[in-house]
Amino acid sequence: MNGCTQTCLPEQKGEFMGERMFDVEPYAITTTRLDDAAMRVIESMTSIGNGHMGMRGNFEEGYGGDTHPGTYIAGIWFPDKTRVGWWKNGYPEYFGKVINAVGIIAVGITVDGERVDLHDGDHHDASIRLDLRNGLLTRSFDYRVGTSVVRLHFERFLSLVTPELCLQRIRITAREGTPKVTLTPRLDGNVHNLDSNYGESFWEEVVRIPAGDPQLSMRTVPNSFGTPQYTVTAAMRNAAVGLEHAGIIDRHLEVGERYTGTLAVGTTVELVKTTAVVTTRDVDENAHRDTVTSLLETAAASTFDQHLAAHTAAWEQRWARAEVRIEGDDEAQQGIQFNLFQLFSTYYGEDSRLNIGPKGFTGEKYGGATYWDTEAYLLPLYLAVSEPAVSRALLTYRHDQLPEAQHNARQQGLAGALFPMVTFNGVECHNEWEITFEEIHRNGAIAFAIRTYTEYTGDRTYLEGPGIDVLVEISRFWADRVHFAQARGQYMLHGVTGPNEYENNVNNNWYTNYLAAWVLRYTAQTLGELPVERSSALGVAPAEQQRWQTIAEHMYLPVDAELGINVQHDTFLDKDLRSVETIPVTERPINQNWSWDRILRSCFIKQADVLQGMYLFEDDFTPDALRRNFDFYEPMTVHESSLSASIHSIVASSIGRPDKAMELYRRTARLDLDNYNNDTEDGLHITSMSGAWLSIVQGFAGMRVRNGVLSFRPFCPDDWDGFSFTIGFRGRVLGVRVTATTLTLTLRSGDQLDVEVAGRPHQVHGEVEIALARG
Repeated sequence: MNGCTQTCLPEQKGEFMGERMFDVEPYAITTTRLDDAAMRVIESMTSIGNGHMGMRGNFEEGYGGDTHPGTYIAGIWFPDKTRVGWWKNGYPEYFGKVINAVGIIAVGITVDGERVDLHDGDHHDASIRLDLRNGLLTRSFDYRVGTSVVRLHFERFLSLVTPELCLQRIRITAREGTPKVTLTPRLDGNVHNLDSNYGESFWEEVVRIPAGDPQLSMRTVPNSFGTPQYTVTAAMRNAAVGLEHAGIIDRHLEVGERYTGTLAVGTTVELVKTTAVVTTRDVDENAHRDTVTSLLETAAASTFDQHLAAHTAAWEQRWARAEVRIEGDDEAQQGIQFNLFQLFSTYYGEDSRLNIGPKGFTGEKYGGATYWDTEAYLLPLYLAVSEPAVSRALLTYRHDQLPEAQHNARQQGLAGALFPMVTFNGVECHNEWEITFEEIHRNGAIAFAIRTYTEYTGDRTYLEGPGIDVLVEISRFWADRVHFAQARGQYMLHGVTGPNEYENNVNNNWYTNYLAAWVLRYTAQTLGELPVERSSALGVAPAEQQRWQTIAEHMYLPVDAELGINVQHDTFLDKDLRSVETIPVTERPINQNWSWDRILRSCFIKQADVLQGMYLFEDDFTPDALRRNFDFYEPMTVHESSLSASIHSIVASSIGRPDKAMELYRRTARLDLDNYNNDTEDGLHITSMSGAWLSIVQGFAGMRVRNGVLSFRPFCPDDWDGFSFTIGFRGRVLGVRVTATTLTLTLRSGDQLDVEVAGRPHQVHGEVEIALARG
């Protein structure tokens, strides 16, 4: 199975002209198709990162055809002036964007004077492979120039052990003739963003040192918005075997070295390039030279293989806490492995100043900034598969930016705090009004993340410390943003956009209203549980707290009693309601084929909206209510947001629709592998990659935390022989394995654990096997 539903386009099946793009391997991404039609997708799919920096799967030697070079460094961005035709009060002054940084992998190669280029040159037997266990990216191909044939083999990885390091190894073997080869490892500062205006550059040269360990320092150009300028310094050290040093490269924004050699048939030459990268986020600019030199000196004490072994061991430590295994379905295994690998390559909580951008280190779309995806989709995964400090860092990121969130609210003339839709520093930096200023539900997601952390860990110190600061300011925002409708005697929220961005500027989006009411109740409840001195210090008067309760109790929530559903917004049922099946296949995805006007007027839903709220607050609704809403909304959902399929999969599991749950699992797990939305060339959908894990753990395994108790309601999909995963929970590490007939729980560390399985209590110490009811 390729997991493609009847609404998929032919090119969304991971195939190009009948040829599968990537081989199905459980723990690797491999392809032999290297041409213009596929190149940008391949570059996205073979991206690597280590939290400090990352890059697309570009070729060291360059590529003469269609390509999107990209190297990105965590926390490095630029404020581009907001450009709109009609300025509105409240607009942010700038649009924040991740910027393409110094090209650190460049190694030009010539054979008998001809530049090696897979776009134009005579090559065969080419392949590229990304190992999903340790992030080692390898390429190999034969290349002919006249009577000479060489075999080129490339390896590179970004170290987990020393995140400032990129290590590369290139081996060239003579197959025929006596080729003369030249390799020119370089640091290339002539970089531009794909979305730059007329080739504008965001960098200026600071220091260029061609001799010794070649170094290039670049600083972002000045801006008029008061945001920091960043300096990035890269330095490299090259070690060659069978090659002679033949000079240096010293040009504006570029330094490098040249190595040459003439090969006899069967002989191999080698170049190992080690590059250190530091920024002024972590190291004072005056110390850059000494720092990169020290990094390179230390790195030189170990071989490439020794660095790789240490790096691989670091990855294995992560997998020991996070691995998911699927038995009997290599496509499904490849999907979950790919998603987890890319997530951990992007973020692992080492720096609370950082968050997780929708494209991570794989592209520039969405500006590379932080969205609400982190709190709604990523925090539950990191809570279970890493130490609590990783998730705590995500919460700290928001608390540290509370003053900026207050600024955002004031820009709209409102009290409290409005956390940004798009940000690098807490200040809103997105200029699309309908998204930036109407999609205010993200405030609720941040509050919900505080509850999720508290309930999962059992640790109330964040909630009662920094967390309540955030909750109070979010509650003040909601209390000011609502209005009281005299005719109904209820509070309302007009002029909003829900998670379904295919409808803008609606009144009383059910999800937004429900979430706002919950935040007000939760904040009031938490205040009541705090010591008097703590609540007094927050300055919340009894009258203010009572008003929050009143708003929550009298919030208007659109429902339809006849249909038995929560209505997406006030006028949704007035639309031409019809199924996605009525859209011709040639018009999918509609966001690439329809006008925006036509999309807004249609009933079609980009992603879970009402169902997003019912997923978050599942225990507030009966199973019948979940079924009615799922059956009403899912047929109208085009799943053109990467965040969509996983929520629908989990709800489908909850209501006893295993086939639908599996269909949507495949869609979320293989979204980029099979290019479902025909947009993987722009970069990977990083922040939705938790969806595959959520679909398995919350969906198929039915894992929840209720009143501090870990519970399961599992089933095994018919296509699988079984599945297993590992989670951490309140000081324990628990292995979970599900088959068609049994649930096996293995306590790998920590004290005895009380759990519930299908509503029945069990004690886990050592290993316990629990029979599952069939059907």
